[in-house]
This record gives sequence, C-alpha cells and structure tokens, in this order.
Amino acid sequence: MRIALFSDIHANLPALEAFFADLDQRNVDMTYCLGDLVGYNIWPNEVVNEIKKRNIPTIAGNYDFGIGRMSNECGCAYKTDHDKSNGNVSISFTNEIMKPTERQYLRTLPAHIRVEYQLNEDKLNLLLVHGSPRKINEYLFEDREEKSLLRIMEHADADIMCFGHTHKPYHRVLNSGLDGGNSHFRHAINIGSVGKPKDGDPRGCYVVLTIEGNTSVLDRNSIQVEFIRFEYDVEKAAKGVEESPLPNEYADMLRKGY
Repeated sequence: MRIALFSDIHANLPALEAFFADLDQRNVDMTYCLGDLVGYNIWPNEVVNEIKKRNIPTIAGNYDFGIGRMSNECGCAYKTDHDKSNGNVSISFTNEIMKPTERQYLRTLPAHIRVEYQLNEDKLNLLLVHGSPRKINEYLFEDREEKSLLRIMEHADADIMCFGHTHKPYHRVLNSGLDGGNSHFRHAINIGSVGKPKDGDPRGCYVVLTIEGNTSVLDRNSIQVEFIRFEYDVEKAAKGVEESPLPNEYADMLRKGY
C-alpha cells in the first residue's frame, strides 16, 4: 500500500497543480490531505475545488477551521507584532474572497483520520492530524523531547502519526517498548508543506508512505517513508501575492522557503 500525504497548500494553486502532476506519476493507492488549504495567497477557492474534484479525504487545518467559521483568528502562533499584523491582513483578505460553498466545505472537514490495518495478526494504527492529536495548532517540531512525543502517540494509540503545520519535514522513529519489554516502534512523520515550505527549500514537499504485508511495529525498518520535493512556478505564486492586498513579505517567503 503506497499512501501519498500532503498538507499546507495555503491557497498556492501553482504549487498544488505541480503537486498533482508529480503525484500522477507515482502510482499511489491512496491520497490524504492534512489540511491548511487556505490563507497567505490568492487562490483559496480554486485550491478547495481542486481537492474536492479529486475526492481526496481531507482534515481541517487551523487556518481552515478559522476561515470555515469566518473567524478573525487562524490559530497561528505569530511571534512578533509585525507577524501578527501581516497575519491579520491574510485572515481578512481570505475571509473577504472565500465563497460560501467553499467556506462550508472547510467548516465540515473532520479533525482527524484514523486508519487501522491488520497485518501479520498485528494491529497497525495510522493517525492523520494537522498539528497534533491534542490540538489542531500544536507545533510538533523535530527537536521535541522524545518522551513528550512518545506520550502523545501512545495516548492517541498511533503507531504511525503523520502531521503538518510546522512546514518542516522530518521522520523520527521512537521505541515505546523499552524497560525490559518487546520493542514497539512508532513513526512520527511531519510531511512538510506543498505551498509554503519553511525549511529553506522553496520546492513543494510531500510524503509517500509504503506499508507492506509484513509491516510490523516490531521492525523499525518495515515501513518506508519517502520525502518528495517538486519544482513549481514559484514566481507565479509570488507575483499573485504582490498583486494582491497581501504583504509582499509573503512573496519573499515563497521565493526563499522560510
């Protein structure tokens, strides 16, 4: 089973179109979207409709949650007054151009998707969230303390947990079967961002997860996680920002991947 996972498009239609073009060559069995379809660019309605057209199972990101309710709060953790001011412009602009049908779609997106596999008489739980199982806008960065990350996954009964929100991809394998017990490997996978990368690489990013018939929580190497980077027309997306009421700084972020 080859599963494609993508997230954090943030109204970047050129990036989404390039993602689909790349994905169509990958021969995947399932595709899931982990949210944040809107915000920060000029094509929120078009992005929603592309996702709907393909019938892709999708969960709500924090931005989707806010815009779906026509809130002036996106749940973003802006660190400075400058960032907060720019963010307010983005929220206001997105609310202004969002159409009723597309807004209703955002409003009704589920919070999580859980998929349970039965392999080798073992259960394998795949949990898809936006920020974390605890909170839609919780940031799970790569340097999260191992005990904390394990506790989150154990409480959620997640053997494989995929998430976005930070826009910085990584894969960590954690062993929750220590202290004399059998190994029980859990995989925490941040799938990066299709439309607003923040890891210094402006290319879009998504993950293909491969689960085989012999995949087991007892074998740390029995699942494959492939991070795929793809080129897209960054300049078109950046100019879309610059020709709109959105802050020009958002265009620079797209060009430099921060």
